[in-house]
Amino acid sequence: GARYSARDLAVWRAHDRRIPVVLGSATPSLESWQHAESARYERLTLATRIGGGALPRVKLFDMKSLPATSGVTTALTAPLLAALKERLDRGEQSLVFLNRRGYAPVLHCGECQWKSDCPHCSAWRVFHKRDRTLRCHHCGFTERVPRACPSCGNPDIAPLGRGTERLEEQLAEALPGARVLRIDADSTRRKGELEAQLQAVHDGAVDILVGTQMITKGHDFRRIRFVAAVNPDGALFSSDFRAPERLFALLMQAGGRAGRDAAGQTPAEMWVQTWHRDHALYQALARHDYERFARDQLDERRSAGLPPFSHLALLRAEARTAEAAQAFLEAASRLAQDEAVLVYPPVPHAVARVADVERMQMLVEASQRARLQAFLRGWVPQLIALKREHKAVLRWAVDVDPLAI
Repeated sequence: GARYSARDLAVWRAHDRRIPVVLGSATPSLESWQHAESARYERLTLATRIGGGALPRVKLFDMKSLPATSGVTTALTAPLLAALKERLDRGEQSLVFLNRRGYAPVLHCGECQWKSDCPHCSAWRVFHKRDRTLRCHHCGFTERVPRACPSCGNPDIAPLGRGTERLEEQLAEALPGARVLRIDADSTRRKGELEAQLQAVHDGAVDILVGTQMITKGHDFRRIRFVAAVNPDGALFSSDFRAPERLFALLMQAGGRAGRDAAGQTPAEMWVQTWHRDHALYQALARHDYERFARDQLDERRSAGLPPFSHLALLRAEARTAEAAQAFLEAASRLAQDEAVLVYPPVPHAVARVADVERMQMLVEASQRARLQAFLRGWVPQLIALKREHKAVLRWAVDVDPLAI
């Protein structure tokens, strides 16, 4: 199929037709922001929220402040539960955001250290308690939960970590009487379920809404006055340079679900539980300061020579063996005879194997977009011919301006 960026295609079509294009977002991409800073785009600012509501006050709760002897590993700390109960007593709705579905990310055996890995992917199978299954979220492979460890026979296998399903259960236990609803890809599989659940939130039939990023963007929840983000720190240390940008946008959007009704009696609040309270990303979030965040990120990218100060393309290859995929990429690298571009060595994908298919990728970098495009125009026909010569069964694709690396 065709791979394209809807945003960039809209900009190109508007330029071609000589008509304006409006890009609207509370958290624009850093590429768009840089274009506005350099006067290539005109920046228009919406200074107030629709409906007159105030932005939520952001509280960064430092997990390190909890007593070391408390052994806290749960996402539901005592202060967070107290804050939820306070909103519950006022008759206000709350949203608890955790971007991980299922009951627990993995099942674990304490005797032999077995974990519920997927036999077809380089990933763990997620434990879903409701139907007692282990499910791979990459290839869909599903099995019933074993009665004992498949490796050593130990009957005491336990879930590690937590997903939205477990969080929903813990909230119902900790706040009896609260009407808790979970919205994620698992709870909305059947036709019409998502619409019915969203309507229940709008009608006030829900006290606490638990969910993934499905509920953080685009929804006009007028009754929600409190948002809590639990365990968001993982993206801070991702190898993908775009991960902080995605995390900041996600948290800004999540916080934007609170306080949309100006008639609320109490100020809206967003609570972020973190082990890294002083991180620059969270400090900018606490002030709703996208401009500061964008400036810091662009300074980092400029010093590292990353987009938008360079231009990237990613050649992806998939084959039954990693050796076949790597051989194709290495042959493609030898064809890349252009001093204007830098071709990096092939490396495995972040999730190297999916559905028994090995995935490798190779990054191409150029200082100017015109040089990258000129290189690709000559390189892609060579890749098509190389694929015909390659005996192994494989698929390949070139991703220009990749959003994930």
